[in-house]
Amino acid sequence: MADIIDLIYEDHDWFRRHFFYLDDATTPEELTAIWEPIALRLDLHADAEERIFYPVLLKMGEADDPHDESEDAIEDHNAIRDAIREAARHPAGSPGWFDAVGQARSENGEHLDEEEREALPDFIKSTSSELRHELAMKWLRFYYAHRDGQGVDTTDKDPEEYVAGNS
Repeated sequence: MADIIDLIYEDHDWFRRHFFYLDDATTPEELTAIWEPIALRLDLHADAEERIFYPVLLKMGEADDPHDESEDAIEDHNAIRDAIREAARHPAGSPGWFDAVGQARSENGEHLDEEEREALPDFIKSTSSELRHELAMKWLRFYYAHRDGQGVDTTDKDPEEYVAGNS
């Protein structure tokens, strides 16, 4: 049975591995070939979490503080999106590009760690395996429908408004 938690962890592992690939790239073409899929998947992942995962955590989370966890996640997603947009303003391999990609990497790393310590364990404790399977199927359909990035919402969200609108 598919589980949304497994799919989120799968993405987290993918992000960590692909950010490491940047360390070995030596040309702008290599940097672009590695970064562009990372940037696309970061946007896709954030939108999927905001549409599928966090609304359910806000309604069902019991173990920790789902409102705080969700606000933190939205703030993190905003910071990551801001860094992605900043990287797009610079040629791959330029100092500005490296600064922005480094910021995205740092923000994403902190987000993954926090989510794995707080939101994901809360979700596991607060939801049934059947619900997690249902959400996994929604996640997989979302990824398939947006595999090219079309229709992905990359706008920053107000964390308090997001929580209020999804609670």
